[in-house]
Amino acid sequence: MVMQKLGRYEITAELGQGAMGTVYKAVDPLIERTVAVKTISLDLSKEELASFEERFYREAKSAGRLAHPNIVTIYDVGETDNTAYIAMEFLEGQSLREMLDSGETLSNERIAEIAAQVADGLAYAQEHGIVHRDIKPANIIITRSGVVKITDFGIAHMPSTSKTHAGMVLGSPKYMSPEQVVGKAVDGRSDIFSLGVVLYEMLTGAAPFDGDNISTLMYRILNETPIWPSALDPRVPEGFDRILARALAKSPENR
Repeated sequence: MVMQKLGRYEITAELGQGAMGTVYKAVDPLIERTVAVKTISLDLSKEELASFEERFYREAKSAGRLAHPNIVTIYDVGETDNTAYIAMEFLEGQSLREMLDSGETLSNERIAEIAAQVADGLAYAQEHGIVHRDIKPANIIITRSGVVKITDFGIAHMPSTSKTHAGMVLGSPKYMSPEQVVGKAVDGRSDIFSLGVVLYEMLTGAAPFDGDNISTLMYRILNETPIWPSALDPRVPEGFDRILARALAKSPENR
């Protein structure tokens, strides 16, 4: 059965599904605005509900505090018929993940523009006490007009939760900072590291740290220095190497 409404929002299409739930295209009939509505089913076990609902509402609370051209705008949050939802800005475009997977070649200038716009959005979030903690190509949208938008603050770090619990892995491992890997307190410099990983991937087509299993990956994040992009491709200016050397520094104090 196709869902027709969520609260007052009239569903027009399904945009995709993920771990958090389903994302729909919808219309807010009160102001005739097209929105994206992200949902999570509340028909879960007690443990699952506590975990997913916490992430879901943290996304709304975090991003809802932010008003910046490089951060997706949150309009509303609510619950209806055993489903929680967030209504947000509808973005026409594609994720950076989709763009990279398509084989599209990005110029060095465009790569620098994308990274700079993400950095601007992250700087604004950090000024407001929020750390994203899951910066990766799938959470970066390039709109049709070329504007870059950061999405998915589902595990964003709020001022009242300054430390990751021991043994808890939050974020996407390939893009995690060393302090995330070992469960230390994180601040805005953790997002700088993750953006460095994204920048490296845009320049080279591969992540700076990888492994056959999570243990190998985490060891490399903590201990190894990647081959810098200009050594892999002479068309990449060495200036990117210097930026990455700082962004991917193991210690937050050196970023």
